Amino acid sequence: MLRRLFSYIKPYKKHTILAVCCIILECVFELVIPVIMADIIDVGVATGNRAVIFQRGALMVVCAVIALFLGMGSARYSAICGQGLGAELRKAEYQKLQSFSFSNIDHFRTSSLVTRLTSDITTIQNSVATGLRPGCRAPIMMLTSIAMSFIMNWKLALVFCVAAPVLGVMLFLIVKNVRPLYARMQGSIDLLNRIIQENLTAVRVVKSYVRGDYETNKFNEANSELRTTSETAFGLAALNMPAMQLVMYTTILFILWIGGNLIFVKEMQVGQLTGFLSYVLQVLNSLMMISNVFLMLTRSLASCARITEILDEKIDITEEHAEDLKVEKGSVTFDHVYFKYRPEAEEYVLSDISLSIEAGQTVGILGGTGSAKSTLVQLIPRLYDITSGTLCIDGHPVDHYPLVPLRDAVAMVLQKNTLFSGTILDNLRWGKEDATEEEIREACRIACADEFIDRLPEGYHTELGQGGVNISGGQKQRLCIARALLKHPKILILDDSTSAVDTATEASIREGLAGYLKGCTKIIIAQRVTSVMHADQIVILEHGRIQATGTHESLLAGNSFYQELYHSQQEGVGL
Repeated sequence: MLRRLFSYIKPYKKHTILAVCCIILECVFELVIPVIMADIIDVGVATGNRAVIFQRGALMVVCAVIALFLGMGSARYSAICGQGLGAELRKAEYQKLQSFSFSNIDHFRTSSLVTRLTSDITTIQNSVATGLRPGCRAPIMMLTSIAMSFIMNWKLALVFCVAAPVLGVMLFLIVKNVRPLYARMQGSIDLLNRIIQENLTAVRVVKSYVRGDYETNKFNEANSELRTTSETAFGLAALNMPAMQLVMYTTILFILWIGGNLIFVKEMQVGQLTGFLSYVLQVLNSLMMISNVFLMLTRSLASCARITEILDEKIDITEEHAEDLKVEKGSVTFDHVYFKYRPEAEEYVLSDISLSIEAGQTVGILGGTGSAKSTLVQLIPRLYDITSGTLCIDGHPVDHYPLVPLRDAVAMVLQKNTLFSGTILDNLRWGKEDATEEEIREACRIACADEFIDRLPEGYHTELGQGGVNISGGQKQRLCIARALLKHPKILILDDSTSAVDTATEASIREGLAGYLKGCTKIIIAQRVTSVMHADQIVILEHGRIQATGTHESLLAGNSFYQELYHSQQEGVGL
């Protein structure tokens, strides 16, 4: 898993090699210093030779300065590697998210996806940026220092044979207990992000229902859970330092005791003991660094597992059957289509849908709440794939079209209107990037959006807040319709997209559409009969099945559901 994620560091391979080279050379110069120091004491100080003292002292300073610059280089290149890896992972994960179908996205919470793109990747990149140096440096320092210690005095070096296993057992116990806590901690961050996202998105509902205290308590509970889990995880990880120090200082005491006895019997010199202690400190510091790297890797493994879940998610809408096709006319045919969101679901959302829509027709879809009207039209641009049956556009199965040409030919104004941060002009050009000013104004005129845009102080250059919070629901709908019209689609789907505008404006939009998009197939989902009564055919859905089809006149004459709906709305108009 780690090997796979670290494969994304390939663009920064040169910096990785430079970082490792700097680390190795830094270790070499640092390891030379204790030997020089021992020489100063045993040769220079012991004999009173000042020339040797100054010469060896200058050499120590040179080695220390070179090691300093090599350390700066390793830190710089390690940071580049870590940040580069994070950027590549974010890019790969975001690209994978863009290829997700609605069904794939349904497998994850939005808050969890945000956490995986931010917090989890940050954990991994920080592990590389801060862990590459100790991860390479510590083994070299430890092995070389142990070798030098045995060369100096093998009897005294046997102390490591006791200290090392003790340190290993302590590290194992700490890592074993802290690893599951890191996974829980990331899950708690997911929950906290979800609560914040829901609260900020629905802040008007929260305030109108006076539920601020409830939301605050819910946030505090999630925040407390994150704090408790984090405290436990970091508390266990923090035991690493005192455990290492306990072993380190105990080892030093034993070495001083044994070394003092060896000096007393003249089997060891004072300079040798001083140099030996320097190597001991380097060995123990290396073990401490290795333990810290293990703890970082332990946390990274929890984040790696969450990221690979995204990267390994199987895309259920593919182009394996795609041919070189484009939508030319816009006819749509459903032939005994069945659909359910999950293969393991017991019931179908849509059952036995057979419907033929000719190119250029206007089709209205009516039905009660939960009758799967929106689901039906989302099958046309393959936002979901049908479970069984056949769905054809211009006589070709929909999965034979490449996704980009297919979705370019279909314009959808979804039930939930979505605008992005930026100007009105920026949002409209989502429909057509190179749209001219005349095209934009014409589309806005058809959608009746020019009425309010011209009244804004900055017109088309007015900045919209996130989600278009500074304009009304009806204005959002009209901008979304104008954006869809700029695509000049072969198939236009309006999913209850005029529910927030008055009937007079809706009538104006309907008249404009008839003249603006000649030859375009229009599918209109609506709650009001007046929105679809002029359609070439009207489809009534009930519990995911087609209950009836026909014109306004035929349904009004022979369909009880349509009659009740029409008369109830007429009575409402009369009131």
